[in-house]
Formats: sequence, structure tokens, C-alpha cells
Amino acid sequence: MSSSAAQGIGLPGARKAGPEQRPSAVASGARRRPGWLWGGIGTVLVSAVGFTLIATELGGRTDVLVLAKDVPAGHVLTAGDLRSVEVAADAGVVPVADRGRVLGRQLRVPVVAGSLLAPGQVGERADFPPTGWSQVSLAVETGAAPPDLARGERVAVLPGPATDGGSAEKGADGDAPAAVVGTVTGVKAPESAGGVRVVTALVETGAVRRAAGFEHPRIVVLPAEGREAP
Repeated sequence: MSSSAAQGIGLPGARKAGPEQRPSAVASGARRRPGWLWGGIGTVLVSAVGFTLIATELGGRTDVLVLAKDVPAGHVLTAGDLRSVEVAADAGVVPVADRGRVLGRQLRVPVVAGSLLAPGQVGERADFPPTGWSQVSLAVETGAAPPDLARGERVAVLPGPATDGGSAEKGADGDAPAAVVGTVTGVKAPESAGGVRVVTALVETGAVRRAAGFEHPRIVVLPAEGREAP
């Protein structure tokens, strides 16, 4: 019986095919391995690119100014009105580095707390007071104005009673001076109990001297629209 026949019937001692005689499966696996390798490299590259894009996006964030409280139109911005927040860079915001350029300027529109400050919301320093108008500060005693007087209210400033407890203050011609109509731009609380409130009002420049001459001014709130005055 030949050796080939012995191998065919599996006789004892017959030589069996070794691993080197059955290369097909191993060779096939070896041929597929480069594909797995390139696939893994591609995954790593995609992950690296994604990380780079995220890092770039995060790197584009910057500190900008945001309103710390509600402020009305015409309000002069102070350091206490603003805080900073980090957001993605945008041309429609004011960077913290430009804080000095907006402090002391007037707001063109009312802005609520938490809003990002935009360049177009801030006017020039010369925008306020407008031509023909001036601001005047009045020392208002307790009871001489509504307790909830606030910015933006249209008011009439009237002369108070004379210091001797007599009639109201008199003008140069002996008549009671006319009321001065204006808009409240600021109210400062008394520094102590029973003290005066400092009320700032925007009035016509021609009436500033008259309003400032009231020793005991009284303030009456008027309708938001209309020309009537006491």
C-alpha cells in the first residue's frame, strides 16, 4: 500500500498535513489584516479632526459685556450696570476689552438684565441731553413726591410752600412761578431716614433756572402723553 493510500485511509503512523500544507485560511487572514489596520487608522484620524474642530470652536470664545440689571433708554452706563460672560465670538457684541468705550455713554433703547450689549444700543456722549434740553437735580423732601417715583415718568415740578409756612413761593413779579414739565432720568434714595431724595429731571433749557430756583420743589406725575400741566 502506498503512502498516499495510507494517508487517504488514515492508517496509524501516516503523515498528516501540517500547518504549512494548509495555508489558505491563514493567508486569507493575513490578506485581510491591512484593511482592519487602515480602518483603525481612519477612525483615529476622524476622531483627531473632530477634537481639533471642537478645540477651535472653544478657542473662538471671548469675554463680552452683558447687562447686570434692567436699564431704561437714556440711562448713562456705569461699571455697576455691566458684567462679563464668555460666548462664541460675534461681531454684534461688545468685548470686555472695550468696556471703557461704553462707560459714561447713553443707551439708545431700554435693555433688560442678561442681554448682551450690542454696539448699536449705545449712543455717543453728546447724544444726551439733546439740543434744547438740560438735566436739573432737585432736592425733594419727604412727602413732596410720590414714593414710587421712577425713571422715565413725565412730571411737573411745582414750587413748594414758603419757608415761613405761608403761601407758596413767589416769583420776581410776585406771582407763583409756573410749573416746569420734564422727564425723570434718575432718583437717588435718601442717605438717611427722613432725608431728601435727589431727583434728576430732563427739562427744557429755558426752564432750568426756574426749576433750580424752587427751594422746596414738589413733583407731580403727569400722564405719559399730553401737554397739560398744573
